Parts: sequence; C-alpha cells; structure tokens
Amino acid sequence: MTTTHRETVAGGPNAFMTVDHLSVHGSQAEIGRTLAQEAMDRYGWRPTPADPVMSRARRAWFERNWPQHHARMTGAAEAAGVDPSDDAVHLDGLTGVPDGSACSATWSAPSATAEGHALVGRNYDFFTVGWQQLFALLAGEESPVQEPPAASRPYVITSRPDDGFATTLITMNDLDGCMEGINEHGLAVMLLLADVESAGAPVDAGPQVGLSSLQLPRFVLDTCADVEQAKQALLGAKQYDLGVPLHYLIADRNGQAFVWEHSRGGVDHIVEADGEALCVTNHMLHPPTDPTNPPRDNAETMLTYQRHQHLRERAKAGSMSVTRLREVLDEVRFDARQAGALPMRTLWRTVFDLGELTMATHFYLGDAPDGGLVYSPELTFRPVEHRRS
Repeated sequence: MTTTHRETVAGGPNAFMTVDHLSVHGSQAEIGRTLAQEAMDRYGWRPTPADPVMSRARRAWFERNWPQHHARMTGAAEAAGVDPSDDAVHLDGLTGVPDGSACSATWSAPSATAEGHALVGRNYDFFTVGWQQLFALLAGEESPVQEPPAASRPYVITSRPDDGFATTLITMNDLDGCMEGINEHGLAVMLLLADVESAGAPVDAGPQVGLSSLQLPRFVLDTCADVEQAKQALLGAKQYDLGVPLHYLIADRNGQAFVWEHSRGGVDHIVEADGEALCVTNHMLHPPTDPTNPPRDNAETMLTYQRHQHLRERAKAGSMSVTRLREVLDEVRFDARQAGALPMRTLWRTVFDLGELTMATHFYLGDAPDGGLVYSPELTFRPVEHRRS
C-alpha cells in the first residue's frame, strides 16, 4: 500500500521559489507511479516518443543494472496509461530538464570534525532565468522569450521503498533524477558542473542507453551502501552527458570519499581524498597541474579556481564542525554582488551529517536590498523518516 505526503516547506507565490517535500512509502513501482503522476500534474509530463531499438535497449539495461529504476518506470507507465513494454516511448525523464550547474562542495573526514562524523557541504549555484533565456545567454544572444525560472520549483523527495534503500534527495525539477541526496546507509552524492569554462547547451540527442548525468546520483543512492560499492558500480555502468560533463562528490559515513569524473574519450577517473578533506568546484580535478603555474580564473570560469582554493584553505585551517561548514560555504556563495552581470545565485546550501543521516538545507527566496540573499529557515530531512524535523 502506498503512503504519500506532500508539503510546501519553503517559499511560496511571492518568493523566487516554492519548495515541496514529497514523501512516498511503498514498492518501487508504486513510488514510480506517484512520481510520474506528480510530474504530469506539475509539469505536464507525458512519455516521449522513442526509437524502438533505443527504447528496448535502455529498458533492458535498466532491468539488468538498475532494477529499482526499471520498476519505477513500470509504475510511470501505469500512471501514464501506457504499456510498460511499449518500445515507442521513453518512460523516464520526468520533465526532461537539461543538465548543468556551477556549485561548490567540500567533505571532511570524521577525524577532522568536532562531531566525529563525516560532514559534507555544498552550495547549489544556478541561474535565475528560464531555459531558453539561459541558452541564449550562454550563446551571447538576446533571449526570444520571457519564461518562468528553470529552478523555481525544486523538490525534496523522500522515498522509502519496501524493496530497496530509503533515500532523501533534492532535485531542481527532474523527479527521477537528483542534484544531491543521502540514503539510509549514510552514503551521500552530489553533482557539480565539471568544466564551466566550456559549458554550453546540451546536445539534442535524447535519452541514451545507460545513466544520464542526473540519473547517476540516484543510481548510486539506490544501489550502494558505501564508497567502495559506489566505485565498483560506477566503473561498471554506462554513462552519457550529452555534452555537459558533470562530476560528483561521493562520501560515506565510514569516512571515505572520492570525486567521480568521466573525461573525453570515455575514460573514468576516481579522485581520492587528499588527507582529511576533499573539495570540488567546477573544473576537472584529475588532470595534473603545474604548481609553479596553477590555472587561474577568467571571465568564463565563474571563480571556480578561487572557490576551490578558498575551500581547501579553510578545510585545512582547523577542526570542521556543522556550524563552521555553514560559514565556509557562505563565504563562497553567489549573490548579486558576487555574480556581477550574471543571473546566478546560490539557490540552496546543504550540509550533510553522515553520522546522523541528516540533510539540512535552506533555500533562496530572493535578493535583499543590499544585494545579499534571503533564505528560508534551514530544514533538516532524514531518509529513514517520512517527516522533516
């Protein structure tokens, strides 16, 4: 039996964003049906036309490698009133949002924190305009339309399946993917744009076989209990980014962490933590750099190198704590003063306490008169509960 609860937890009609917390308890298929119904009601989602050969191969790959997602697709088919084995349509991509964001993230080992728990923090930095406006901006063109901001209706989704791991995640507006999340074993994942200097509109090629950029974090949360399992799962998974490469910080409650990168040529990279801290922003970490001539920011890099260096210095400056982690993340966030002419803001800040299995987040509601940011109160979510604390 499915149990569903939806609650608006931040923002509203007069704020930049409205954030809903959707909690679902049931089988994976029932959860998939609920998410698809939400996507139909909120976004007008419908199954999209597919090449039958591609659709059949995708469904077979999910059934073999990610059965949780395959089961949710079956539920999505029921919600949409189509045959789950129909090769003429795609049954996932519950809004079809293009990928990409800026962002900063940092991890501290339990031995380096006041709480004695592994801590992870991240700023989710994104544009405050709609998709066509964003792509016009990236291309240096005038936007042809005015449209709602792409990031104005994020969701917190807590899923507790009868047949899998409980998860709590945040998604900008793709209900079967996520930007970050934590599962019941204390494994956390978050995505970040990997090459901000070369970022542009994604290739219009449609869903491929394997994991999309937004599906990868959800795949890890569904199938892995710790970092070692995540490494093996990702090394064995087929992935695609449609021209917008992302990288991922993955950490567990046991004190292990790494950054996963997938470079041109299909080469996988596992970037291990350097000591008790690991920081990541919006440039690839695996290429070697010349310490006598380090890369520097320019007009296209969105301060990725400056933010990375600041996070590294602060992480090594003394014991980390939940309170200090919030302060460090706030020091590298984007507001109207930091972003300059770019319509970029830190849309939410999340702190994960992996020992406590908590995800604490506040959400951007608008700009203050002085150019600062107005946020909601911080909200704490847990994958093992169906309510927020």
